[in-house]
Amino acid sequence: MSLPFLTQANAPLTCEVDAVNECGELHETSIPAERALTVYVDKRELVTLMTLGAHPELLVLGFLRNQRLVQSVEEVESITVDWDVGAAAVKTREGISDIEARTSKRVVTTGCGQGSVFGDLMAEVDKLVLPAATLSQRQLYGIVNAIRLQESTYKSSGSVHGCALFRGEEMLVFVEDVGRHNAIDAIAGWMWLQDAQAMGGADKVFYTTGRLTSEMVIKSAQMGVPIVVSRSGITQMGHEVAQRLGLCTIGRATNKRFLCYTGTGRLELQPELAGASLHAHLATGA
Repeated sequence: MSLPFLTQANAPLTCEVDAVNECGELHETSIPAERALTVYVDKRELVTLMTLGAHPELLVLGFLRNQRLVQSVEEVESITVDWDVGAAAVKTREGISDIEARTSKRVVTTGCGQGSVFGDLMAEVDKLVLPAATLSQRQLYGIVNAIRLQESTYKSSGSVHGCALFRGEEMLVFVEDVGRHNAIDAIAGWMWLQDAQAMGGADKVFYTTGRLTSEMVIKSAQMGVPIVVSRSGITQMGHEVAQRLGLCTIGRATNKRFLCYTGTGRLELQPELAGASLHAHLATGA
């Protein structure tokens, strides 16, 4: 497999500002960075993404993948990011056919940072076939705990979304950005750069701190990942799409609590693991 050349355009993830607290005191605090990154494909301006800037090359590669503009990583020759001008230059090996027509219809999606997708969100969804996979309740608790222990920009400055890819309880990659759609695109790009045999989605679980919207569900399915976990809830369209795909969506996952909205057959329930936590909750009336 011929992998593309990627720059490593690092940028500060936070900056310090002064704020006044509830006591009227001046307080120095960290806030997350937010940068505009304009993507050019073969010298043609494609889209401007608002991003934290942690993994811009992976973000661009995953964006191209999840928008179905490229079908394989081999089609991309290089991605060069220059923060001095806020641009990412993508060079493909043979160009993208009908790119004007394929990007003429843009949908601005819900959520932080306002994601953009080209064409119909539901196009070709019914052609996606997810692999057989299950997740035990014990593994789910392990995932939630791993996220709790993960050092993050969110812990120091808030206002960002985090996404991660797991194999069982093992965290393979963790990405933060101003929008969850950016974070999942970066993970999609990371997956493409790994060994194809090791990076199938059958034994993977995708985690996000944000809502499970239709966009998040579709992107996870396109990555071949059949189980998605969220600290937040799910939207109506996200629920409908997940049901059509047979994708397992688990939301409100904090501590030992969760709600499995769709694909319940993929979750191996072990209710005895939640017993102690539930009894304590009922006893305190919390």
